Amino acid sequence: MIRAKRIIGSLEEAISKANTEMDQRIVELLNLYEGPFSSVLRENAITAKETGLPICQDTGFLEFFVSQGNEVTLEEPITETLNSAVKKIYVNKPFRCSIVSDPLLKRENTGDNTPIICHLFPVRGDKLEIRFLVKGGGSENLSRLFMLNPTATKDDLVKIVVTSLGESAARGCPPLKVGIGIGGSSDKAMVLAKFALTRSFDDRHHDEDYAALEERILREINSLKIGYQGLGRGITAYSVHIETYPSHIAILPVGLATDCYIARKGRVILED
Repeated sequence: MIRAKRIIGSLEEAISKANTEMDQRIVELLNLYEGPFSSVLRENAITAKETGLPICQDTGFLEFFVSQGNEVTLEEPITETLNSAVKKIYVNKPFRCSIVSDPLLKRENTGDNTPIICHLFPVRGDKLEIRFLVKGGGSENLSRLFMLNPTATKDDLVKIVVTSLGESAARGCPPLKVGIGIGGSSDKAMVLAKFALTRSFDDRHHDEDYAALEERILREINSLKIGYQGLGRGITAYSVHIETYPSHIAILPVGLATDCYIARKGRVILED
């Protein structure tokens, strides 16, 4: 049995690190950027790591992707454990709480950054894998769902994604990490797009045609020259990742999700 305390301890370290330390690949790319506010961005990254303060004032909401092996036994439902972990971290760390209890009418802050969002994937095995994104409002507001005609081509997909980001990318604190979900249903496509953001920067799709499509979309996004923080200098996107799923013959759902230039994410794997 995997105890809740063990999961919470692992997540406390991983989430805190995601909020205070940039991925080394991002640091390397930031060091190559010499445009407006480059020194400020670099100083911010160094200060956050040294002091344990958050890299960004919006320390985001937590979205989890949990793959639970069929041989894994948990002490309690995983959502309860994840909520306990996030509550502990956000109450005790200098991280901003950004969740409101009612999305439309009252919008009162819950005070502990819960409840979390969780996607559960039952799999075979004796491992519990927890991937997470720490999503800020800027990048999340760039999310889009497109229900394309099933006769749509690769060119059509590239055009709609690049056009959408051409209109909105500057508002998401670029350079962006871009996730695209293709297939399934409307909701599945969006989950796929979010899950794609948990992949590492250099991780390409296992199908060479989709891998080529990822590279093509990345080139076209960077050709927009929106640049760091939307100021026209440097790259506009770090990477593009595609996830696919079979779908009905009469539909072609495409989900689009992005992460901001910090691209906060993490992964914890535990064995029963």
